[in-house]
Amino acid sequence: MTGTDTPPELGTGRAGTLPGRFEEHARAAPGAVALRWAGTELGYGELDARADRLARQLVERGLRPGRLAAVALGRGVEVYVALLAVLKTGAAYLPLEPGAPDPLLRHVLAEAAPALVVTEEAHRIRLTDAGAAELVCVDAAGAAAAAQPAGPPPVELDPDGLAVVLTTSGTTGAPRCAGLSHRNLLAAHHGWRTVYGITPADRILSTASLEFDVFTADWVRALCSGATLVVAPRNLTLDRAADIADLPPLIAAERITLLELSTRTARRLTALLAPSAGGRPLAGVRVLTVGAEKWWLDEHLALQRLVGRPTRVINVYGLAEASVDSTWFEVRGLDEVPGGAALSVVGLPFPGARVYVLDPDGTPLRDGAVGEIALAGPGLGAGYPGRPEETARRFVRSGHDPDGRVLLTGDVGRIAEGGALEFVGRAAGVIGPTDARVSAAAAGTVSRAARAEARLRARPGIREAAVAEVEVAPGRRELVGYAVTVPGAPDTDGWSLTAALTAALPAGEAPAAVVPVPELPRTRAGKLDRNALPLPAPADRTAPHRSGGGKGYRGKGGGSGGVAESESFLGCGTVAVGVPSAAVAALLTDKLWPGSTDVSAVPAPYDSLFRVLYLFEWAAFGLGVAWLLFGAVVTARQRRPVGLSVAAHLAVFWLLASWWPQDNLYRTTRRADWYAQTWLVFVFNIALMVSAAIVVRFLTWQPRVRKRL
Repeated sequence: MTGTDTPPELGTGRAGTLPGRFEEHARAAPGAVALRWAGTELGYGELDARADRLARQLVERGLRPGRLAAVALGRGVEVYVALLAVLKTGAAYLPLEPGAPDPLLRHVLAEAAPALVVTEEAHRIRLTDAGAAELVCVDAAGAAAAAQPAGPPPVELDPDGLAVVLTTSGTTGAPRCAGLSHRNLLAAHHGWRTVYGITPADRILSTASLEFDVFTADWVRALCSGATLVVAPRNLTLDRAADIADLPPLIAAERITLLELSTRTARRLTALLAPSAGGRPLAGVRVLTVGAEKWWLDEHLALQRLVGRPTRVINVYGLAEASVDSTWFEVRGLDEVPGGAALSVVGLPFPGARVYVLDPDGTPLRDGAVGEIALAGPGLGAGYPGRPEETARRFVRSGHDPDGRVLLTGDVGRIAEGGALEFVGRAAGVIGPTDARVSAAAAGTVSRAARAEARLRARPGIREAAVAEVEVAPGRRELVGYAVTVPGAPDTDGWSLTAALTAALPAGEAPAAVVPVPELPRTRAGKLDRNALPLPAPADRTAPHRSGGGKGYRGKGGGSGGVAESESFLGCGTVAVGVPSAAVAALLTDKLWPGSTDVSAVPAPYDSLFRVLYLFEWAAFGLGVAWLLFGAVVTARQRRPVGLSVAAHLAVFWLLASWWPQDNLYRTTRRADWYAQTWLVFVFNIALMVSAAIVVRFLTWQPRVRKRL
């Protein structure tokens, strides 16, 4: 599919850059309001002048074209001054949320290695501790910036130069980087302006945090169009305490005409507006876009009905690497979901963009066939120069695209009759981290998960649902459902939901289990965190049981969690196998190693202490045998790689069980028998050290982080 508009003319020289486009509006209407924050306003002319002065100061600190500066500032006016200032130097900016967790700050600063960090005194110590080499605190350097001459620094700006480096985790938690040039973002701006009809009269609300791609999209949409950017007092993505009820009054007070919300926030808004039967709850809003995660067509229709026809509710789809948004869909003229089908329609490409659905060989599939979504067009990013291996994996050569290159998204979709793109689901967790393409088997798994998820969320009493393929045991993956239920709703326990899906879906399509959870786990971006999804109870322990007068599914999050099941399973195994094994060890000790427990020559009270030692050895051996037979479930639930999980499982067994044979062999081996002594050291002592190191590695393991951001 190709966008309906021809590729835009983006300009050359300074006019083809983000600061150049902003400066055009600043010259044409310097008194027009560029920013509103906490009741204060900043005009285009004043914002431009402040950015010029800070840019000159940054040049004095060594910032040059082609370099990278991190911007770590809180919500307010200064962050936009800093972003524009960095771009006016010819450098690119790396948005860094100053309130991010310390490990994330350290990682980004170490791997991206920005030339300097633009921040404020409140964050100086924390950022320095996190590894920032050089800082420019805008509040402390205000006098120095004010003394700078007027006008931008005399540097040449390149439309093809890098403008922003975005870090995004998607839905897998594995950080990756998206480098976008000025040309990329201006191509995206052309699409937004064309589809949304953006004019200088618009007032665009920004609710996102600095670190997310939507933040950059919001300011580009507004400040490169001559519109007013209104900064919400709290971001609705990171701030879990932010009250969604504050959003409609804010929209009314600030006369907002355009805003973008995450899928999760859109669902919260729908729930808030649902009781409102009359009136326009979002009066004045022309365009409301929703993105970042799968949004079902019935949800889209529901929100459109609530806000009324004058508001265009648009479902957008894209990746940060493709300048945030690539396709769009609105439900004007659609009164109900066709045939009751469960769909997520993301529609047609933005002007100039191109969308393909590919088979594993990279060949476009016929309409209706399921495959990997690939993106192309002028808004396509170029990866990040420091990570050529990532660029090569995600951006591949294609003989089917005019530009000869497409972005593999890792998402699965189909092009429906009429040409609209349907989003089926993420292939995260189905394809390996180094796979370049989604296989046909993986696409089939994602399709099955989507069908099961649609059935699950349609069940009465279900507020939210997800179905994902998870590793339920080392080397074994199955579909598992997760349901956020309405408190007190009947037949919403795990066993009942599992049975209902098994009856409703064809053989092999139903999830192995459904786990009720209080809430679906979320990433910092508010997306489903697949790595944090709980595992169900073992397959042989999923029978219904009576609890509180009804059936229950003994899965994690469903009342008696999967972890509790695993602990109970291990506990029963310890009693059933561990105790007899310890007794057998006690009976066999003197038969295998005659005299090894003889303490007749040991004076009191030390003889009693040695007898206690023997009891501990036998107990540890019994526990080790029980762990070997029953502990694999507990190990697998820690979500480590299969090889590391198996090694750790065996290491714990050896750490527990080996003391019994080891100590008895030492006690019955002559001290001068160096052959036997050496054999014991290597078989037992060194093996114990290696086992301990494996356990340490297992406990400290983190998902592999890319070497470059």
